[in-house]
Amino acid sequence: MYQDILYEKTDRVAIVTLNRPQVRNALSYRMVTEMVAVLKEADSDDGVGAVIIRGGGKAFCAGGDIGEFAAVVQKSPVEVYLEGVETTELFQLGDTMKKPLIAAVNGLAMGGGVGLTAMCHLAVAAEDARFGLTEINLGFFPFVILPLVVRAVGYRKALELSLTGEQFDAGEAKAMGLVNDVVPSAELDEKVLNLASRLAGRSPLAVRMGLFAALQAEKMPVPDATSYLNILRTISFKSDDLAEGARAFLEKRQPCWQGK
Repeated sequence: MYQDILYEKTDRVAIVTLNRPQVRNALSYRMVTEMVAVLKEADSDDGVGAVIIRGGGKAFCAGGDIGEFAAVVQKSPVEVYLEGVETTELFQLGDTMKKPLIAAVNGLAMGGGVGLTAMCHLAVAAEDARFGLTEINLGFFPFVILPLVVRAVGYRKALELSLTGEQFDAGEAKAMGLVNDVVPSAELDEKVLNLASRLAGRSPLAVRMGLFAALQAEKMPVPDATSYLNILRTISFKSDDLAEGARAFLEKRQPCWQGK
């Protein structure tokens, strides 16, 4: 069904693997459209509770496909814009998906690979991962992914990374807030799968409301955010999942979530 990605499900975890290892999983237009489709599919699947994005082979994602960049000069502005709409939609999915997105970053994560890492709700990197917003070296700027990077690492750091194009390692990525954890390369897949499995076992309603609440609250002044979140808190108190969670705790058993 898909040519540039692999899609599999294990228990309640969906795994999306970028599958162009010959070009270090560079984001072709076809790969972008396939990722948009598969992430929407996973998000609408009641059998999926969390989603992992990983890179096949020795890299996570080397960024945009340079071969396609070179062909841009042959296209009209309208063609370039319309193709960019698809890319923009991909990087918006972190703000619209109801399921937690987790990046498993191995090897290189350059340009759009940094964008994918920042787009995900959580990210774990292998010790040998390397990052960089290297578009500036090509005479370009990471326009679409910039807000995601700013949110992850802050305004000044995002500008520094974008303007210098300097690469940095996994430890630095963790220190600046781009990734949550760094693990030995051999442990990456297991670590991320265990994390995704734990998240997939939580109340679907609580997770969905929590992701939405965090993204909305970030845009508001603190007094407005806390008042708004109190409304969501009140709504959640009337949910079937909270009632089930409380019963399960008192009865010392695992809850059976209904997602409502």
